[in-house]
Amino acid sequence: MTTLRLLDAAGAVTDAELRDGGGYSRPSSPLQSRVAYAAAHVVPKLHADNTPGQPADIDWDSTLAFRRNVYSWGLGVADAMDTAQRNMGLDAAATRELIARSSEVAREEGGSVVVGVNTDHVAETHVSLDQVIDAYKEQLHFTEEQGAGPVLMASRHLARVAESADDYRRVYREVLSSATVPVVLHWLGTAFDPELAGYFGADDWQTASAVLLDIIGEQPDKVAGVKMSLLNAESEISVREQLPQGVRMFTGDDFNYVGLIGGDTVGQGDGHSDALLGAFAAITPVASAAIQALDAGDPARYLEILGPTEELSRQVFAAPTFYYKTGVAFLAWLNGHQPAFQMVGGLHSARSLPHLSRIVELANASLALEKPELARERWHGMLRLNGVEA
Repeated sequence: MTTLRLLDAAGAVTDAELRDGGGYSRPSSPLQSRVAYAAAHVVPKLHADNTPGQPADIDWDSTLAFRRNVYSWGLGVADAMDTAQRNMGLDAAATRELIARSSEVAREEGGSVVVGVNTDHVAETHVSLDQVIDAYKEQLHFTEEQGAGPVLMASRHLARVAESADDYRRVYREVLSSATVPVVLHWLGTAFDPELAGYFGADDWQTASAVLLDIIGEQPDKVAGVKMSLLNAESEISVREQLPQGVRMFTGDDFNYVGLIGGDTVGQGDGHSDALLGAFAAITPVASAAIQALDAGDPARYLEILGPTEELSRQVFAAPTFYYKTGVAFLAWLNGHQPAFQMVGGLHSARSLPHLSRIVELANASLALEKPELARERWHGMLRLNGVEA
């Protein structure tokens, strides 16, 4: 029996049986029952100065190969978003290059790509509402020029300057009016970014969601969907059931996605959510296999495949949640999608060895290790490097 060495928070070591991979097959035709995007991370050059505060120096071969792999499993790519370390190491120049390069790869692969549109290229901390609008429009039009679908991300600048719900209505009204293609609106909760407290003009989701729905209701033809990342299934279902016809709900809930995507087929609300998830970048083959099961009319198989991954995702996204990118990159390394466990801005040091060990344990249990022997070799080498016998 081949075993995995595990390390707990008290320093004790145990062994678990290394499971075979899931043996999942890539789809032979496009996925039908759900629209699913994996929010992809970036891979830095292993010899770059990947330390806090340094500009991103991207390994473009590995970064873009990861996106090609996502497309091969039938999923779309959500790029230049939080998972790609927006506001946590990915600077404005690298963001623009990532959007341009990723859009080109999508065209080459015949895949669907959406990318984050924000105001984060503006260096000043505090700007006016007019400047927020102009900054959004600048990134929006650049994204449209690249041929990617825009995801209008929550803006820290807007959160700082807005004094009322009407300020949010005004900004979104003007930005949406200038869009030439429908956009996805992104509502990011404070677990992911504490600076976004009170977004849409209120701290409670019920009041804030009414503002969001007002914004959509003014120009429903300009909105392709909403991505909710509040880690609160009740709020997502509530908004989902009130969306205008033709506006999709993309779950960004990395704690509760199994039921939300399954929707009424598994007894969770009317209809279902589509997916735009950082978790799906970590478990792409498993996510694809689960949606293929839904396509085949087999919700029981969907739950059997995807259900065990939710505990893994909860570990990856554990508080402080904004460090989840470390777990995504860690799994990409274990699965052979990047040559080293390195991250822009030194973020690979943001999680402890016991935290990473629990990720290994749960990935093994949920069949999310694509190449189990390679994952074991890399993990054991990391343990030995840190003084743990393996």
